[in-house]
Amino acid sequence: MASVSPPSPVLCHAGTPPRGRSNQLSRNSRIASPNSKQNGGALGNVIDVVKKDVKFMGDGLCKGLEVVHKDVKFIGDGLSKGLEWANKAFRIPEVSKTVEDFVWLRNVEDPQAAALQFPSWPQPCYTELIGADLFMADMKALEVYCWYLYYLSKMWTKPLPETYDAEAVTEYFTLRPHVVILRLLEVLLAFISATIKSRISNISCDAEEDARKSVSDYNFGIILKDTMLNLGPTFIKVGQSLSTRPDIIGDEVSKAMSELHDQIPPFPRAEAIKIIEDELGFSVDTHFSDVSEDPVAAASFGQVYKAKTKDGFDVAVKVQRPNLHHIVVRDIYILRRGLGLLQKIAKRKNDLRLYADELGKGLIGELDYNLEAANASEFMEAHSQFTFICLPKVYKHLTRKRVLTMEWMVGDSPTELLSVSSEGSKLKLLDLVNKGVEASLIQLLETGLMHADPHPGNLRYTSSGKLGFLDFGLLCRMEKKHQYAMLGAVVHIVNGDWASLVYDLTEMDVIRPGTNIRRFTMDLEDAMGELEFTNGIPDVKFSRVLGKIWSVALKYHCRMPSYYVLVLRSLASLEGLAVAADPTFKTFEAAYPYVFQKLLVDNSAATRRILHSVVFNRRREFQWQKLVVFLRVGATRKGLKSLVKQNTRTSLVQSANGIAPEVNLTDLVLKILPSKNGLVLRRLLMTADGASLIRALVSKEAILFRQELSQVVANVIYKWISGVMEKGLNIPKGSSPFTAADSNPHVSSTNDEYKSVFTDRRLRVIFSKSYNSARKDPLLLLRFCYASLSMLFVASAMACRKVLAGLVRAYLSRASYNSKQISMAN
Repeated sequence: MASVSPPSPVLCHAGTPPRGRSNQLSRNSRIASPNSKQNGGALGNVIDVVKKDVKFMGDGLCKGLEVVHKDVKFIGDGLSKGLEWANKAFRIPEVSKTVEDFVWLRNVEDPQAAALQFPSWPQPCYTELIGADLFMADMKALEVYCWYLYYLSKMWTKPLPETYDAEAVTEYFTLRPHVVILRLLEVLLAFISATIKSRISNISCDAEEDARKSVSDYNFGIILKDTMLNLGPTFIKVGQSLSTRPDIIGDEVSKAMSELHDQIPPFPRAEAIKIIEDELGFSVDTHFSDVSEDPVAAASFGQVYKAKTKDGFDVAVKVQRPNLHHIVVRDIYILRRGLGLLQKIAKRKNDLRLYADELGKGLIGELDYNLEAANASEFMEAHSQFTFICLPKVYKHLTRKRVLTMEWMVGDSPTELLSVSSEGSKLKLLDLVNKGVEASLIQLLETGLMHADPHPGNLRYTSSGKLGFLDFGLLCRMEKKHQYAMLGAVVHIVNGDWASLVYDLTEMDVIRPGTNIRRFTMDLEDAMGELEFTNGIPDVKFSRVLGKIWSVALKYHCRMPSYYVLVLRSLASLEGLAVAADPTFKTFEAAYPYVFQKLLVDNSAATRRILHSVVFNRRREFQWQKLVVFLRVGATRKGLKSLVKQNTRTSLVQSANGIAPEVNLTDLVLKILPSKNGLVLRRLLMTADGASLIRALVSKEAILFRQELSQVVANVIYKWISGVMEKGLNIPKGSSPFTAADSNPHVSSTNDEYKSVFTDRRLRVIFSKSYNSARKDPLLLLRFCYASLSMLFVASAMACRKVLAGLVRAYLSRASYNSKQISMAN
């Protein structure tokens, strides 16, 4: 490495600076100078560029501000014009002025107002209380209101009661007015839509004038049916009841509405299975080997599946529709409010809301299948003695509140029988109707336990000819007092005894205490005077008679007992079915035979009073015409036909009403009187006026009765004469000439059957009492003796004729025998 020699020292003059330092200073000064372009030009360029950029940005900002200023000026001009238009269009200055005047209360200022002094602060009304006391009282009142609001809020947590309670239901829906309003709107819109559809269908109908009305009625029925289906279970129930009354809504509308029994849409099977498992607490496969995929029937409140138990029995499993309880109670509440409003408008004294309450109790009772199972068992036990009534068995271990399992009943429904136009189906339907009427009368007048919903879907006609009942969710239980009142009402309507009918309505708790009975009876006679009677029976429908009764009852603010609603519903449904099967069906005529037997067999004070009103008037005088109708119609009862002989000749009935007889009434009376079933009649005759009995016996109306009685006496005399002649002539019994005459059943049985009539001590007492009473009237006694002698003479002549006929017949038979013997000898 080369060595570097140290710098040589430079000696300078003291007054002259060194040359190198001056050069360095000059160089440094050049670098520091901003105007210098040598060795320092980069920084100057930057500064120049920055200056130019700043100047450009300043120029651009000025131009932008000018543009913004122009835009703002344009917008401002537009806003000014818009405000000017708004001020003119909406009168903003005037409105502002009005608001300002209101705020400043200038409208109440009066320039001419009198000078008034400012009022002093009001003094407290309770001078004995200080401000603190008033403040504490206000705090106490505030506490009361807070507690009220608290308890009111707690009311929202109270659920809808499971059983129907009118007050609890009212509290529930009072807190939920929106639910009621929405339902009312739904119902209103549904019926408005139905009305519009009905009008349109009438306009578009191209049928002829004769067929247009029937087509229009049927279309209206279809529209009404669809409306009921859309409105839910409660309206479906109402529609089903209306469908059984063609006499009210018409045949075509009834035909369309009857589809409500068969066309109710079912809910899904999965929901039904879930309800069954939730209610029973186990899987369906545990007790059922098979459950049908589709429901065999869908009702308004539930649907039925056909299933088979593990034991191999066919059963019907009834499953309730989901969320049904709230829907039904809501509709009943709306009906209750509507009836309450109607009561105020019509100014009715009786509470119309009770009808909705009774309907609500019945419908809510139908939602508890445990109650329905208990009703079915009770109904079965009460009617087990009547063999023509068939009831299904209840499987209680497979029954819960929303699931009911019963025996599967095989049979035809009335709807199925109506749809088939064969003769056999018509006969089955008529038999079902007759048995239905008899079953209803048994329930109404005998057991007091009535099926309150016998529409076609709940009836079956079995292969053995029995009447089957289904659906026991709604039963009507009647007191004995009301049963006898119903019995008397039927009898008094048939007899046209309106005064007694008013008494029956009082016993039914229909007529209020304090009602003017005399005026009520007069109005009822005027209303019933329009009824037509055929053969002594009202030739009208049961519903029409009830309508006339209620037209008078409403005038006098009568009430309708709770049981009466269910009874009328049941009888109306059954009559509607009967009319559909036979348009000439007469409810009163079909019911009267059972009423007749009930009056004869039931030995109670109530039945004796009713029978007394039939046979006698208020003066205890015998009423022959009423007795004729009573016996003729009542004697057609099956249980009494064995006591009655058919009479081919003219009977008493013909003289009374000009029709052919069905039974021999004299034969009936003479057989009933000494029998055990004649106890009521014997007591009735004992309490009657004896002279009226004799007077009735000798009257013109009883001429055929006397003829038939002469026939009976003639048979007795003939039997006696024939017996005496057989003994006197020692004729063997087998070869008696009177045997052929005795072959007549009416003659051969006379001595045995009517012997008790003449030997019965009780009847002799009645006759003795009547005879002694008639002795007070010599003319009546003379007429009775003449009639008796005439009957005895006629009877003796008829008996002698029969004896002579028997002897001639015996002589001719011997002559014929001798001629044959001679011819054989030759």
